[in-house]
Amino acid sequence: MKILSYNVNGVRSALNKGLTDWLLEHPADILCLQETKARQTDVPPDIFHQLGYAHHFWHDAQKKGYSGVATFCKQEPDRVMAGCGIESIDSEGRILRTDFGDRTLLNCYFPSGTTGEERQAFKMVFLEDFTRWLAELKKERPKLIITGDFNIAHTEIDIHDPKGNKKSSGFLPEERAWLSEWLSSGFVDTFRYRHPEKVEYTWWTFRANARANNKGWRIDYLMTSAELAPDLVDAGHHTDAFHSDHCPVWAQFNP
Repeated sequence: MKILSYNVNGVRSALNKGLTDWLLEHPADILCLQETKARQTDVPPDIFHQLGYAHHFWHDAQKKGYSGVATFCKQEPDRVMAGCGIESIDSEGRILRTDFGDRTLLNCYFPSGTTGEERQAFKMVFLEDFTRWLAELKKERPKLIITGDFNIAHTEIDIHDPKGNKKSSGFLPEERAWLSEWLSSGFVDTFRYRHPEKVEYTWWTFRANARANNKGWRIDYLMTSAELAPDLVDAGHHTDAFHSDHCPVWAQFNP
């Protein structure tokens, strides 16, 4: 089972930049998109049907043209749930759950705190709420896969300028501490699990020619609960995809 996750920064924009052709060359069993910035009715379903995704599910934000996640599957999931039951999170279309047998996949778009103190505060509350909600879900569904844009670079190896960004949202000590604590509670960063010291990024600002100079951040992840780590075959990034300011991340698991 191969999972591909991509913050497309607007699915219609990414499609206009050749996303369909790229996906034909990089097939996956499940495709998770974040920051769709569109409603399901805005995108003709045959675009993804021709890629083999017979089933597609969307969780849109109430605000038009903002946030949103979508999951596309070749196999029909056993269960689909949009949201986590917390209104402040669900109104922004940030979590979409699909179950496949004893595995549960969460397609997530974590908030960014870069626009000011109010959104940074919202982000920290989100992290607390997400932790509590996920802990309860894990009791019922221990084999979890959590993928998407976490908007946090975990360690110094995950960001091109750790010293210069130590006070930047996305690399704040409290955000990094949350991620460390969360991982230590029983979760695995699949890319780091397979490539402990490899330096690669998944997001580059559009400013200052950052991507051409590879001045990026690794903020997109494919995480699993520790119970699934033995099933992991490999994980990586498609840094050659240019449909967004992010690049896709992927992981492959044994059946």
